[in-house]
Amino acid sequence: MHLHDVWFVLIAVLWTGYFFLEGFDFGIGVLTKLLARNRPERRVLINTIGPVWDGNEVWLLSAAGGTFAAFPDWYATLFSGFYLPLLAVLVCLIVRGVAFEYRAKRPEENWQRNWEAAIFWASLIPAFLWGVIFGNIVYGVKIDRHFEYTGGLADLLNPYALLGGLTTLLLFTFHGAVFAGLKTSGDIRLRARKLALRMGLPALAVVLGFLLWTQAHSGDAASLVALVVAVAALAAALAVTRAGREGWAFALSGVTVVATVAMLFLSLFPNVMPSTLDSAWSLNVTNAASSPYTLRIMTWCAAIATPVVLLYQGWTYWVFRKRIGTQHIAEAAH
Repeated sequence: MHLHDVWFVLIAVLWTGYFFLEGFDFGIGVLTKLLARNRPERRVLINTIGPVWDGNEVWLLSAAGGTFAAFPDWYATLFSGFYLPLLAVLVCLIVRGVAFEYRAKRPEENWQRNWEAAIFWASLIPAFLWGVIFGNIVYGVKIDRHFEYTGGLADLLNPYALLGGLTTLLLFTFHGAVFAGLKTSGDIRLRARKLALRMGLPALAVVLGFLLWTQAHSGDAASLVALVVAVAALAAALAVTRAGREGWAFALSGVTVVATVAMLFLSLFPNVMPSTLDSAWSLNVTNAASSPYTLRIMTWCAAIATPVVLLYQGWTYWVFRKRIGTQHIAEAAH
């Protein structure tokens, strides 16, 4: 295996880690409208991710930085051709972070209500757009002989990509509902479990449809295995949620996210951005990669930094592992 193949796998791992962690993070943001009935319950949901949401976004920075350094042509084509949807994601992430920090700074009703609305929309929009973006990456876009994207915004809003957006939105929201059931106590915990059950079958149908379409378009034996794992894990997550096994439900919903992202990358390899104009113009792990020397330096840096990040993030989740409920929210913080 060449280093450019290794770095394709590493970038796939980084994106998988991001979607696993930020998936329930986005889901919690969406649930502030769908699940919470009042301000204390919204505060409970926000507090479940309060200590970790910014750490989850480190995976996005690592994935984007790794793509820039390991596959500069991929990075250039992706971030220039997909400028508007990626800019929308960036703006939402900024607004979302500001909303988390500013929401409780003033007691006025309008102030807090507006920031809560910002959390909802700045979670829902990226949860949808990431599926649209990766749907286009896997299905292919208009790339010319100079490896430049020649399409427009309307080309990115094709049926397959829109189904991908609906898939990530429903899957992340289900993932968030399961996480809310795992991390909360009292009535909101029971309602989170019920909401996860109500969302489960629609999510399962949409995920199955999107992955079958992916398999028919560019799948192979390995991607078929990932498809089976994703669907089976989601069905099992529903079963254990019904049984009240919240820890297992979260683990299985996480397996669904991991297997879904893995299938996308397995379907993509060895390409990194297929061209729908001419397959010879597709970006792949060979023609989009940096020099072997650059990749060797990056590999040593990743080998040193990755364990540190994993240990720190694992410690953070361990420290903040306990459940919380409305009884833990001070009256002044509502």
